[in-house]
Amino acid sequence: MKTNILYLFLISVAFFSCKTQSDIAYFQDLENKYNQGIAIDTLLNYESKIIPDDILSIYVSAEDPNAVAIFNLPAVSYLYTGQTDITATPKLQTYLVDKNGNINYPQLGQLHVAGLTRKQLESLIKNKIENYVKEPLVTVDILNFKIVILGEINKPGTISISGDRISILDAIGMAGDLSIYGKRENILLIRENNGKKEFHRFDLTDPAIFSSPYYYLQKNDVIYVEPNKAKKATAKYGSDKQFNITITSTIISAVSTIAALFIAIFK
Repeated sequence: MKTNILYLFLISVAFFSCKTQSDIAYFQDLENKYNQGIAIDTLLNYESKIIPDDILSIYVSAEDPNAVAIFNLPAVSYLYTGQTDITATPKLQTYLVDKNGNINYPQLGQLHVAGLTRKQLESLIKNKIENYVKEPLVTVDILNFKIVILGEINKPGTISISGDRISILDAIGMAGDLSIYGKRENILLIRENNGKKEFHRFDLTDPAIFSSPYYYLQKNDVIYVEPNKAKKATAKYGSDKQFNITITSTIISAVSTIAALFIAIFK
């Protein structure tokens, strides 16, 4: 037992003594690589675009609510299993973007929405409705914006997003940051684009992350934080120890069985 504790202690000491700023600190040499206060336009102007299978909430309002009622789906109340009375507050229905990137909109018919940002779709619908209603106000929300973050993170799981965009740093922060065992210089991003998988690596120790075209995440992105060498070493030690215990238990069980048989035979 003392030997096992000593072994773990030596691994921990070796790990923390070898960890330097280059292993742990984020955005090293930031001041020399980027001028303070200068923003990157491509990042500031980024907006998430609508894709097939997105779920949209679209609501039109105006000074005269009756004038735009025909452009809104009716609100409905749902009766869940086990309920006898509908008591829930009615909810607006949503639009599912089909595989061709279209939705069927009341009075306007089929609209191609894939590839548009939320604001662009608001402008498109507003321009069409202005032929019938004066100064309509259109509000579009994307309801299924989520990402998955896995691995050496303090709170792994699925993160739902209510805004238009989320950066890789936002996602890591919402997941409680990397654990001390997370490999900061080799974070994997998995993205599906037009039915194909894309893979990209992030290095959190390098300020170049701020100019990466992958800095802002897209819906359904998956982030994986790989364990570093220290975590792999302790995991291997743990599995080896468990294997040794299993072998020892098997041998003891076999010896006990054989001994019982000899006693029964020669009694």
